[in-house]
Amino acid sequence: MNVHVNDETREFPDGSSVADVLAELGAARRGVAVALDGEVVRRGDWTATAVPDGARLEILTAVQGG
Repeated sequence: MNVHVNDETREFPDGSSVADVLAELGAARRGVAVALDGEVVRRGDWTATAVPDGARLEILTAVQGG
């Protein structure tokens, strides 16, 4: 299936969850926020939230600086 991740089209296995997509991308679990089609997905729901074909997934990572 094709998913738009941060405005880049990527291919993932059918039935992938938010957690699966993050794992495949190698994204850290700490300091990360995820929105699926404009709705924030709570960290506790990542495993249970399926990502449908054609979805828009925004992955934001908190950074610290000075």
